[in-house]
This record gives sequence, structure tokens and C-alpha cells, in this order.
Amino acid sequence: MHDIRAIRENPHAFDEALRRRGLGALSAELIALDDARKAATSAAQANQERRNALAKEIGGAKKAKDEARAAELMAEVARLKEEGPALEAAQTEAGKVLDDRLASIPNRPNPDVPEGADEHGNVEHRAFSGNRTKLATGRQHFELGEAFGLMDFEAASRMSGARFVVLKGQLARLERALGQFMLDLHTGEHGYTEVAPPILVRDEAMFGTAQLPKFRDDQFRAGEEHWLIPTAEVPLTNLVRESILSEDELPLRFTALTPCFRAEAGSAGRDTRGMLRQHQFNKVELVSITTPDQSASEHERMLGSAEAVLKKLDLTYRVMTLCTGDMGFASQKTYDIEVWMPGQETYREISSCSVCGDFQARRMNARYRPKEGKGAQFVHTLNGSGVAVGRALIAVMENYQNPDGSVTIPSVLKPYMGGIEKIEGLKS
Repeated sequence: MHDIRAIRENPHAFDEALRRRGLGALSAELIALDDARKAATSAAQANQERRNALAKEIGGAKKAKDEARAAELMAEVARLKEEGPALEAAQTEAGKVLDDRLASIPNRPNPDVPEGADEHGNVEHRAFSGNRTKLATGRQHFELGEAFGLMDFEAASRMSGARFVVLKGQLARLERALGQFMLDLHTGEHGYTEVAPPILVRDEAMFGTAQLPKFRDDQFRAGEEHWLIPTAEVPLTNLVRESILSEDELPLRFTALTPCFRAEAGSAGRDTRGMLRQHQFNKVELVSITTPDQSASEHERMLGSAEAVLKKLDLTYRVMTLCTGDMGFASQKTYDIEVWMPGQETYREISSCSVCGDFQARRMNARYRPKEGKGAQFVHTLNGSGVAVGRALIAVMENYQNPDGSVTIPSVLKPYMGGIEKIEGLKS
């Protein structure tokens, strides 16, 4: 959500930011909509003010026993009162038109975000190579999982359709171990507070984090009033909706391990084999609520927290700064962490860490009261994967596979695996 007053004050800067996003100039359109809203508001207010003034005149006319004048004034009041609902409706509609238009426009990128049209414009920020020898190639995760008899796509398809999986036995335990390891790391070493949030949320929560209205087709509706969360970013960020925090409370840092649900609209034909693109998956989410002057450093801190997961798993990865044409709708700046997948012989995204500025806070009306100065200000929000559990499972399977087809358990996960050293027992 954008501040129309800021757009009025510097329309060129707003248009230039949108140009970097690949959009045309919109400031003139938005200012015109705001002018229409102001005119409708003025008309409704003038109607009410005139009615108030006439009420006093009627009292004076009656006191002076001028019944003719009183009747004339009362007739005008009746006419104005009859016009009132239409003027109020026009005021409401003009405000809604402006708000809807503002809500449809993506966040402005930070000045240091590289400009580009798509993923080809992304820039490598840094890379990490673990102590283990990097596998150049190998079996894909679904080949390993199906050979183990512990990854069943057919059974999942029979009950749920495409893009679902059933994990069994040691693979199910390995996925659980990964999630628990990540939560313990983020709460024990990185200062995040664990939250067990609802996974059903209302329209207002989805609007607050900008999944609605633009990305409605990517979501799963649950009944008449709720949505299944696409990420725990939604409930974690909305913990501060419609509230005014004190500056002393900030930053707030939350983490949660939840199932996530995505319709994957428009992804037909992409990653149809395996677990890379599922309708349902587990993810550990990181969310920070900060003051504006802290948000840039908090973004780097969050990125480091997500990287720590992969470093402890000793996985090779790289961090990419997304360009203006590839970053998300609500983001000002995004880092993607891409982990090496030897089965595919390429890097794949496993985490995305974004700073959103006050974009989501405006949609949620989430503010804080500074120690100095008057008036409440909007907080800044950040979110990131810490990390996607299913993709971490894929990365471990593919990077820790052995020539005999077994998969070694990373040392950091062994305490969570009850002493299991390897996943073995290949069928073929």
C-alpha cells in the first residue's frame, strides 16, 4: 500500500521507482483519483455543514415566530437530507476506488536493487562451499525416495491428485528432524520466538501481507470465511495488525513451522516430478517487525539466520540479490538462497528473505510510537524462509547420497534421528 501524500509530494520519484519495476507512470492517475475522493468528501461535508447551519436558523425563525421562514428552511433541510446518502455513498466509493488502485501496485524497490526484467537480471551476492566434496551429479531425490519405498507419489495422487507426496518411515522422520532442527537453531541461537499460529486466516490477514487481492488464484479457499495459509508469513506478520507498539518492544522476531498450501496457478508443466513444487509442504518461516532505521540491518541478520541452516547442514549454496523484475509484489529488496542440487545439476531456491518497508504495515495498520517525536509511525516488516523443509530434505538426499544408493544423515541431524546413520535398503 502506498502513501498518496508522498506520491503527491514527489510524483517523479514514484514513477521512476515503478519504471524500474517495468511499469508505466501512475502518479497522475492516482492524484486524479485522490482529487475525486477529496471532491466527494468535500461535497458530503458541505451538505452536512449546511444542514447544521440551517438547524440553527430554523431555531431562530421559530423563536421569532416566523413560521413561513421556518417552513422554508425545513424544506431545504429535507432536500439536503435526501441528497446526503448519495453524497456519502459517492465519498465511500471514491475512497474505495483509490484504495483498490493503490493496493494493486507493487512495492517500490530499494535504490540498491539491480534493475532487470526477470531472473536473468539477478546478481550473486555471495556463495558458500561446504567442507564436503560437492557432488557434480547424482540421482534425483524422487529416484532415491521411490527406490527406498519411502516416497510415494502414486498413493498421494490417488487420494489428493497431482503435486502431493506421502513420505514414510525414515524419510518422514528426516523431514521432521529438519523442521525441529531449524526451530531449535532459530530460537536457541538467533533470538526468534517460536509461535504456533492458525493455518486458517480471514481475508483481512491475506490482504495485510498482500496475497489478496492480486494473488487470489494462487491460494486455497477453505469455506466461506477462511484461506489456508500459503506461508506462516501471513499469521506471523498479522500478529501486529491494528496495533500500536512501543519502540522499546522492537524488533520483534517470530518463527513458526507450519504446513503451507499453494495452488501453483500458472505452473503447469514445471517441476512435475518430485517434491520441488507441491500444493502442500512444510516450511520454517522467519518474520521481523522493526523500526525503519533497523530494517536494512535486520534484513542482513535474517539472511544470516537462514544461511546458518545450510552451513550447519554443510550444503553448497549461493545467495542471489533479486532484480526489480523478479522480486515479489510486497518486497523492497529480496535475497534468494539457492542450494546446489546434484540430481538436477543446478541451484534451486530454498529460501527467500525480503524486506517490505512499511508496505504491509499500511495494509495492516501496524504502527509503533517512537521514543522521540510525536505521533505513531508505521513499522517495517521482513519475512524469510528459514528454510523450506521439503526442499531441505531434497537437498540433503541429493547431496548426501552415496555410490551404493544410501543417504548419509548429516551430523547435525543425528540427535534428531535416534542414532540412525544412513537411510538404506534400496529396492533396486
